[in-house]
Amino acid sequence: MKHFLTVLLLLATVTFCASDNPGNSFDYDEEVPPGDSTQSGELIWSDEFNTGTTPNSNYWTYDIGHGSSGWGNNEVQYYTDQSKNVRLEDGKLIIEALKENGDWTSARIKTQELKTFEHVTVKARAKLPKGSGTWPAIWMLGADITEVGWPACGEIDIMEHVGKDPGVVHSALHTPSSHGNTQNTGEKAVNDFNSAFHIYEVEWTSKKMTFKIDGEEFYSYSPSIKDDQTWPYNDEFFIIMNIAMGGNWGSDPQYETDGLKNGIDPNISKARMEVDYIRVYKN
Repeated sequence: MKHFLTVLLLLATVTFCASDNPGNSFDYDEEVPPGDSTQSGELIWSDEFNTGTTPNSNYWTYDIGHGSSGWGNNEVQYYTDQSKNVRLEDGKLIIEALKENGDWTSARIKTQELKTFEHVTVKARAKLPKGSGTWPAIWMLGADITEVGWPACGEIDIMEHVGKDPGVVHSALHTPSSHGNTQNTGEKAVNDFNSAFHIYEVEWTSKKMTFKIDGEEFYSYSPSIKDDQTWPYNDEFFIIMNIAMGGNWGSDPQYETDGLKNGIDPNISKARMEVDYIRVYKN
């Protein structure tokens, strides 16, 4: 009986401690990832893509279709939520654009209305597709886009790569004062973008945006005057990952027909981006 009471007391103590200490603010359905010795902030959310065969519906939703005017950029792909275009394999997120009967399908997943963040560091470890006409991106939009529109909501492009300029990775910021062909942009050479994984990162504070690849800074933005024209970055943003095909920036002029932004190398029939993880740290 004495031992039984001791066990009950231990169980009560454990239960009390667990309820008294809620632990991390994110909701894992898998093991917490290993610590990042280069990151000082608290890990508040991540997706390691280790569970199931489709993206976690608690985190991700989808854009579907061609969008208005090719998602605003004259892109040619049709986005789906089908496993041929988006799935989990071997602990990685796979987004794959496919040429089918002359048309392209792809996928664009987003955390809109599910997971939003402000003043955080976002890191995504990814391997990018190759081929002229491909346009993969890992980026963020202001959660108030449905109320204020773009570019008032702000945009943070953590990683963009256009296949017609292989090995040059871009990061950019779109604001009311500089959008579309924005001047707020930087680039870095990543010669093995297609054969190796790299960590694409933005460190976002209330004062500055800093972009890094594999921990090395290559571009920062901190306007002297921060107002709604130059700095729409004091509100919540959501994350997007996709592969576009063709479009205003992705299209290669040598393959364009009839003046359309459909310039994709006719010799490619697929384009694949693999994402090992995405992690968000509070700054």
